[in-house]
Amino acid sequence: MANHNNHSLEDVHESVAAGGNSTGWKKILAFFGPAYMISVGYMDPGNWATDLAGGSQFGYSLLWVLLMSNLMALLLQSLSARLGIVTRRDLAQASRETYPKYINIFLYALAEVAIAACDLAEVLGMAIGLKLLFDLPMLWGVSITMFDTFLLLFLMNKGIKKMEAFIIGLIAIIGLSFLAEMFFAQPDAGEIVKGLIPTIPNSAALYIAIGIIGATVMPHNLYLHSSLVQTRKFDRTFSGIKQAIRYNLIDSVIALNLAFFVNAAILILAAATFFTNGLHEVADIQDAHKLLEPMLGNWAAILFALALIAAGQSSTITGTLAGQIVMEGYLNLRIQPWVRRIVTRLIAIVPAFLVILYFGEDSTGELLVLSQVILSLQLGFAIIPLIHFVSDKTKMNEFAIGTYTKIGAWAIALTIVALNANLVYDEITGWVKGSENPVYIWAFVVPFTALAVGVLLYITIEPFVMKSRAVKNLVPHLSPAAIKNLPGKQVYSNIVVALDFSKTDGKTISSALQLGGIEAKYTLIHIVETVGAMLHGDQASDYETNSDKDYLDQYKHSLEEQGYTIDTRLSFGSPKKAIPKIINADESFDILILGAHGHNLFKDLIFGTTVDAVRHKVKIPVLIIKDTR
Repeated sequence: MANHNNHSLEDVHESVAAGGNSTGWKKILAFFGPAYMISVGYMDPGNWATDLAGGSQFGYSLLWVLLMSNLMALLLQSLSARLGIVTRRDLAQASRETYPKYINIFLYALAEVAIAACDLAEVLGMAIGLKLLFDLPMLWGVSITMFDTFLLLFLMNKGIKKMEAFIIGLIAIIGLSFLAEMFFAQPDAGEIVKGLIPTIPNSAALYIAIGIIGATVMPHNLYLHSSLVQTRKFDRTFSGIKQAIRYNLIDSVIALNLAFFVNAAILILAAATFFTNGLHEVADIQDAHKLLEPMLGNWAAILFALALIAAGQSSTITGTLAGQIVMEGYLNLRIQPWVRRIVTRLIAIVPAFLVILYFGEDSTGELLVLSQVILSLQLGFAIIPLIHFVSDKTKMNEFAIGTYTKIGAWAIALTIVALNANLVYDEITGWVKGSENPVYIWAFVVPFTALAVGVLLYITIEPFVMKSRAVKNLVPHLSPAAIKNLPGKQVYSNIVVALDFSKTDGKTISSALQLGGIEAKYTLIHIVETVGAMLHGDQASDYETNSDKDYLDQYKHSLEEQGYTIDTRLSFGSPKKAIPKIINADESFDILILGAHGHNLFKDLIFGTTVDAVRHKVKIPVLIIKDTR
């Protein structure tokens, strides 16, 4: 169904009062919660796999990657929270309102892949934890993870604060478990300090490092945070918004530093227990559990398994919410939470089942690391739009980020994109050299990679190009004020004008006024083509529908001020069908005037052709206005 009020996570939108007369810690605590739900994504089972691999293979030397990732996460999550607080839009909604549809479809697909990869890690983590504690076969454990759907629904019905409390409880289990693990392991403090000095031993370490970044700075968390901060209801004045930004920053600092402690503890545990004893190939969580018991005792192994289950269960809840936000934001399509949960979980369960069936339970560690590398590869497509949005003064007003913050954010984005580009190049090169028949790689992998690079360049460069142009609306609508200078001449008496709110509208309206003059009646029509409009027709009530209605009214009022008789009609769905339906239903129309984009064959294949379809279906003359500029 369409999201009628356009609120992110509408069931819990502004459901927590964070204003009022409370002061001090009471007011701060009212804002606390969203960042803790975000932080579980930074300590999920996928992190465990990359941290264990890094610690066992390279000792303490990759600790600095965790620290750097935490600093990156802190800045990016604070930007995500700022976007949600100021604009009352989550990252997916802001993208839908800014980029063309075909770009948004691509970004939506990547976001869903990221969520599926994250959910895959959570499925495997839960299944591994159940196997370690109860010796339950992995396939059974994977199947059981389907039932956490009911836990999510139960918590959502109890309200967002109850859900946050549950998540914080699980975080406490994870944190206390690893605090005890550190006591058992007794790591070398001097080596820990050395590990904070940046160094990459070899290409294998780079792969693990990118996996750590992907496991730490998660793209779906950027969507989630920009939505969760909107659950707080506060004073929408300048000081109220500024205060909300500050308190959410404090929330993020505390929560993400707790996540850093957990990740560092896992890597240090692997380094102190496995690396120092010559066990450099411990990447699987099962192997780590088996070796912990003889080295550190039975309690260490039990705590390890309990923390793993807590991490998987907490992460799966937030992953579901992120999936809902992405679907509603990009597609303006809201489905029942239990349906969304089952779909997301099935997408994760299928590859987990296949890998376990064909490669055995021992292959899950590699699959976990791969899932985190996939997450890292998606990061640029979420980070770059986020930076553009929070830098845009038309969206953020006085809350747009400053120069130093921009520099830091772009440095992070460029670092992540550069590391990922290096990884993708190395992987594709390796596949081509190692494959007996590389034609499939050239036919499928390389073109998709080129497409992804093209989209990444587009979302990076286009906002800068737009800023260099004359100041315009985000959509190139004709300014209603400009209509006053359009000429008129009487020829037809009842003219219908189809508008698409593009740069051709000026010539289209001008031609209509020249044909009809001041005495004719004009009907301005526009067809809303969003996904919600396609599915729900006149029941759609999304941002674009309301915006288009406003522009149509502005055109009407501007022309009426000049003495013209104007009627307007807003319809929904495909213009090819909707325009003829309007024309043929009213036999009084004399002529239809519509604009042509002048697409070439390639663009016609992508966008479709409205003009040819319409002119063959209507019974009145059609005047086609082509913009030749």
